[in-house]
Amino acid sequence: MASLLAILTFLIVAIVFLAFWLFASTDTQQEQIRRRMESVQKVERRGGEASLGLNLIRDEMLSGVPAVHRVLMRFSWSGRLKDFIEQSGMRAKPGKIVLLSCVLAFGAYVATRFFHAPLWACSAAGIALGAVPFAVIAFKRNRRLRQFEEHFPEALDLLGRAVRAGHAFTTGMEMIGKESPEPIGGEFRKTFEEQNFGLPMRDALLNMTERVPLLDVRFFVTAMLVQKETGGNLAEILDNLSRVIRDRFRIYREVKTKTAAGRLSAMILIALPPIMMILLSNLNPSYMRVLFDDPKGPIVLAIAGTLQLIGSAIIWKIIHIEV
Repeated sequence: MASLLAILTFLIVAIVFLAFWLFASTDTQQEQIRRRMESVQKVERRGGEASLGLNLIRDEMLSGVPAVHRVLMRFSWSGRLKDFIEQSGMRAKPGKIVLLSCVLAFGAYVATRFFHAPLWACSAAGIALGAVPFAVIAFKRNRRLRQFEEHFPEALDLLGRAVRAGHAFTTGMEMIGKESPEPIGGEFRKTFEEQNFGLPMRDALLNMTERVPLLDVRFFVTAMLVQKETGGNLAEILDNLSRVIRDRFRIYREVKTKTAAGRLSAMILIALPPIMMILLSNLNPSYMRVLFDDPKGPIVLAIAGTLQLIGSAIIWKIIHIEV
């Protein structure tokens, strides 16, 4: 018992330390320079105008630990994970996320193993707890993108008014960066700083579409690039774009209202099997014990869980209508 408590204490301290290390702020001057250089690297990969003479820029480290960085560089998904983390607004590197996930998964496996749980239960606990860091990142990313979408029409209105007042397009972006809330202000401020440091406006706007993967932002960047090539009334273009985005939000809310019954039915159907399993385990334990005592029980549970996930995905696809 003493050894078990010692191991659990070590795991808890290690997890707390890694969590603090992961979410601690690292927004130093070196980090700011790194992010600015990173925007130029994106242009180099696209072969843009600013790609000449930039081959001496060092690649960004995926982890502060060189060994972990070398391992992550072998996998193509590490770059996508890095972009995914940046879109969530977090400052963590992919190496920290991967290490924290591995520690959580190993800790959950060891903890459940000490309680003599079956191997499949230990593996499931390890996978579930190991996925927590990625779930947190996904949650923060979705929340940040939703906040961006909500304030984006207001930012376009402000940009249109600045253009009507006689300000340059870049000056309007600077005004949005100073006066708009996060994350709108931060993204426009970063785009303004990129072009202010010498990056062509086209490449700075394309970098914005990579940092904020939203359809509305792509519409905005495409409209700005077309207007730059062909000319036209910029203020009118911004007003029309803002109106289209607001109309899309209105239609989306109407669709969400009309599919409320379907979403409620989906929630009930998805939650019914586990709830019934818990109720039957309490009301008649011998009836459910067969699934755990019989050798074929875990196989049946695995098949049922897989079918449950497939059915949930199908139901979600039916009720989730893109606007």
